[in-house]
Amino acid sequence: MQKKILAIQGSSLKKVNVETDTTLFLALEAQKRGYQIYYYEPQNLSFIDGKVIVKCFQLTFFQEAKKFYKVTKKLNFDLSKAKVLLIRNEPPFNQQYVNTTFILEHISKKVKIINHPKSIREVPEKLFSIKLIKYMPSTLISEDISKIKDFFKKHKKVIVKPINGYSGNEVILLKTLNTKIINKYLRKHNHVIFQKFLPKISEGDRRVFIINGKIKGSISRVPKQNSILSNMSKGAIAQINKLTSKEIKISKEIAILLKKNNIFFAGVDFVQGQLIGDINVTSPTGLATYYHLTGVNLAKFFWDSI
Repeated sequence: MQKKILAIQGSSLKKVNVETDTTLFLALEAQKRGYQIYYYEPQNLSFIDGKVIVKCFQLTFFQEAKKFYKVTKKLNFDLSKAKVLLIRNEPPFNQQYVNTTFILEHISKKVKIINHPKSIREVPEKLFSIKLIKYMPSTLISEDISKIKDFFKKHKKVIVKPINGYSGNEVILLKTLNTKIINKYLRKHNHVIFQKFLPKISEGDRRVFIINGKIKGSISRVPKQNSILSNMSKGAIAQINKLTSKEIKISKEIAILLKKNNIFFAGVDFVQGQLIGDINVTSPTGLATYYHLTGVNLAKFFWDSI
C-alpha cells in the first residue's frame, strides 16, 4: 500500500504555540487519517534538474504534550511524491516566499498544494481587497506625501500599516499628521496603507474562516487595554461571536472570489462591520482557538473537503 505523505512547508517549530497553532491542529487531524508528516522550512527547498527536493524531517506530532513532536527520520525527499502539501510558513511575503511559490508551482499538477502557490502570489493579502473597496473604510495606498496630508486633513485619526506587514507588526494609530514617522515608513516600505480609524476595534474584530469556498465559522479577537491590535500574538483575547447579516453577505462574496482564484483556506478580517483589507492566504490562523471556544473541529471539514 502506497504511503500517504503530507508535506508541510512551515516556520521554525521553536516558535509554535501548542494551544493555538493552526498548522499543528491540521497536522494532528491528518495523522489520524493515516498521513505521514514530512516537515521542512523554506530554506531547505531546492530545484534540482527538474525535481523539487527538500531536506526535511519525518515527524510525529502529539496533542497537549510538552514535547509536541518527535523526529522519526531525517531525509531528502522528492516533493512530487507527496499526496498533499500545505504552505504554512508565516509571512512576511518576501522574496524568499515568492521564490518558493515558483519552485512549488513546478509540481502543482502532481501534488495537491494548499494554498496553490500561484494563487498565493496573485492574491496579495492586503492588496487583493482593492477589488472590494466598497466594503472598506476610507483607504489610501500611497507614498505621495501630499496625498497623505490630504487624507489626514479629512480623517484626523488614521491607521498606518505596511503592505507586507503581518501579525500586527508596525501597525500604528496616528491621531495627528506626523511627517517624521510617515517618512520613516515610506523609506522602509515604499507604498503604505493609510486607513480611517474605526474606534469600535476596542470591542474586537471578526476573523472569518473560509474553507473551500464556504464560510465555516468566526471568532472575535478583543485587543488588550489601550491597544488597537486584535492579533492574539499581541495579547488580544479570543471570544465566540455571531456574524451580522452584512458580514455574512460580504464574506459570501469573498468566498466566491477566493474559490475562483483557487484559494482553499483563508481568514478574512472585519472591524465595525467593515472589511479592513486583510484577507489572509499565506498562513491563516484561528482554527485551534475556534475549536477550544466551540468544540467544532474545522480541521475535519478541511480534510473532508480535500
